Amino acid sequence: MNQHLLYSLAAVLVLGLIGYAGGSGMPYLFGVIIPYAAMVLFFAGFAMRMLGWVKSPVPFRIPTTCGQQQSFSWIQHSKYDNPSNKRDVLVRMLLEIFLFRSLFRNTKNEIREGKVVYNLEIWLWLFGLIFHYSFLVVLVRHLRFFLEPIPALLKVVEMLDGILQIGLPGILLSGFLLLGAALFLFARRILIPQVRYISLTADYFPVLLIASIAGTGILMRYVAKVDIFTVKQMTMSLATFSPVVPEGIGGLFYAHFFLVCVLFAYFPFSKLMHSGGIFLSPTRNMANNSRAVRHINPWNPKLKFVTYADYEDEFREKMIEAGLPVEKKE
Repeated sequence: MNQHLLYSLAAVLVLGLIGYAGGSGMPYLFGVIIPYAAMVLFFAGFAMRMLGWVKSPVPFRIPTTCGQQQSFSWIQHSKYDNPSNKRDVLVRMLLEIFLFRSLFRNTKNEIREGKVVYNLEIWLWLFGLIFHYSFLVVLVRHLRFFLEPIPALLKVVEMLDGILQIGLPGILLSGFLLLGAALFLFARRILIPQVRYISLTADYFPVLLIASIAGTGILMRYVAKVDIFTVKQMTMSLATFSPVVPEGIGGLFYAHFFLVCVLFAYFPFSKLMHSGGIFLSPTRNMANNSRAVRHINPWNPKLKFVTYADYEDEFREKMIEAGLPVEKKE
């Protein structure tokens, strides 16, 4: 088995066991101190990474382009693959952020009957979309534990999430979709040799961590149920900075909660930061108009440039003595 996969599996398993055992023995540490520390790391780390990218010099126009660049009016160009103005860049960014357009257009190649064949990776795009949107819904839905009264919008989200009205308590689709999509992305990294070859611990660990969070959440809701009122008492106390750790919550909740804290603390220092980095990516947020507009590097130092005419005026006599041609004799 791949050592990166082993490390990731072991790490997630150990973290879950630490949370399960620590919640019983040290509830204040795992219920108050670690959550606060995780949130400080998350916000500080997120801000630090974003500021670092904001400060990074981008002296050249380097958008990733495809298709025809804008030129003459009678030549059709690719507006969103090769944007030439801010409006087209905005549309391109919106399509990328909300619909993962570049992933949808992604292709894989294989050799069939001695020929190279290209296919769209529709399943990767579909499960990637499901993964991100179900993660968003789960995150929004959990805000009900930190808000009182519960906003009407959250109630609508939860109603739509459980629209099938199956079972009691009702099945919420987002949790199962998140777990299924995470397992698909994990299986893809194992089953496809080319993807497995380039996969590292930083690729396996976040997927397994999120799958574990989804799995323990499903267990708490449908199997080993916890006292929701006690949990909300604890989360509301954290939100109001007057922490209280009620008794009798159970080890499974602390395992779930600790894994969530690990995810938030790990987030700013991982590949998951693409969620913020997409907005500052110069390969996406720039117009490809270098041939229409002259762009001067704003970080260029102010230097005194010498023209050839100035150079010849200074060294004309020596150039003539050396037999070099000059434009002016005097």
